[in-house]
Amino acid sequence: MRFAKHIMGIESSGIRKCFDGAGPGAVNLSIGQPDFDTPGHIKEAAIRAIERGMTGYTPNLGIPELRAAICEKLRRENGITCSADQVMVTSGASEALFLAIAAVTSPGDEVLMPDPGFVSYRPLVQTAGGRPVGVPLDQNLKLSVDTVAEHITPRTSAIIVNSPANPTGAVQSKSEIRGLAELAEDNGIALISDEVYEHFIYEGEHVSPGRYSESVITVNAVSKTYAMTGWRLGYLAAPQEAIDVMLRIHQYIQACASSISQAAALAAITGPQDCVREMRETFQRRRDVMVRGLRDLGVDLVVPKGAFYIFPRVGDGDEFAARLSSAGVITVPGSAFGANGRPYIRISYAASDESLKLALERMKAVINTPEAR
Repeated sequence: MRFAKHIMGIESSGIRKCFDGAGPGAVNLSIGQPDFDTPGHIKEAAIRAIERGMTGYTPNLGIPELRAAICEKLRRENGITCSADQVMVTSGASEALFLAIAAVTSPGDEVLMPDPGFVSYRPLVQTAGGRPVGVPLDQNLKLSVDTVAEHITPRTSAIIVNSPANPTGAVQSKSEIRGLAELAEDNGIALISDEVYEHFIYEGEHVSPGRYSESVITVNAVSKTYAMTGWRLGYLAAPQEAIDVMLRIHQYIQACASSISQAAALAAITGPQDCVREMRETFQRRRDVMVRGLRDLGVDLVVPKGAFYIFPRVGDGDEFAARLSSAGVITVPGSAFGANGRPYIRISYAASDESLKLALERMKAVINTPEAR
C-alpha cells in the first residue's frame, strides 16, 4: 500500500507513550483525566436509556433535549446566545476539534496555536492538510494578543485558544480573550476556543470568546467536568454557516454521538452540580500541595490557575522526565507539547493524595542526585 504523506508525518502522542510505558509500582502523573468515578445520577441515566431501548441512531446534531440543555448552559454560564440548530453533539471534544479545524482549513492554510499547547492541535491541523504554526507563550505561559497578531499572515485560517490550558494550567484574562476574539474577527479568520477545563479554575475567571464575536467555534465536553472521559461525549457551538459545513463531515465520519452517552450528558448538564464543586476543591487542594512541594525542592514554576496540570521548568525536559521515570514517577516531557516546551515537564495532579506525596518523595531523590546539580 501507499500511504498519505501528510499522515505519515504525524508522530504518536507523547502523552500516550509515557502512559503506556509506566512500569509496575510507578506513580503515573502523565494522564489528563480526573481520578474520580462518573457520578451516580449520570450512570443511572445511562442505564435507564438502555432499559428503555435508546440504543439506535440519533439525529446527526444530537438529541434535541441535550442540544437545548447545552444552549441554556452556554447562555447561563458563558454568555453565549445560540439556538439548538447552532449546537452539534460530537464523540468527545476530540471530534469537535477536528470538525472545527477541518471546516476552516484548506490545504496549505496556517492555523495558529499555543506552543507549548495541547498535543492534538498540531496533528489535527496536519490531518486537514493545513500547516500548524506555534505561537510562543509569554512569561506567564499565556497567549499574548500582540504575539498572535505578529504571526497572522494571508494564509492564516484560524487561531486556537485553550483556557484553562493544557499543559500549562494558565487562564487567560477577560481582556486577553476579548482581544483574541476581536483579532480573529478583524482579520476574517476563525477562533477555535477549547474550553474543556472551564470548571476547574482556582484563580481568575473563565471567559468564553464566543460572547464577543461571531467568528468563534466553541468546543467543550462533559469529559473533564463530570469525570466522563470514556463516555466520549463532546459538543460545539458555532454560527449556523459553520455548523452546516461541519455537519458535512460529521455525518459521514461519525453519523452521531453515542445515544446512551447523550442521555448521560443530559443528566450531567441538567442535574446536581455538587460533584463538580467537590472535584474542583480537591484539585485546588492538590495543586497547592504540589506547588509547595515543588518549590521546597527548588523547582522553577508558574503557579497554574486552572485545569489539573503543573508545567515546571526543569532544564532539559526530555532528560529530566527520563530520570523521573527511572525513579518511578511518570511525567510528560514538555517537548510533547511543542518545540518551545522542551525546557519543561507536565505533571498531572489528577491523582490520589498518596500518589502525589510519594511522587514528591521520589522527585526529591532525583533532584538531589549529582547529575541534577
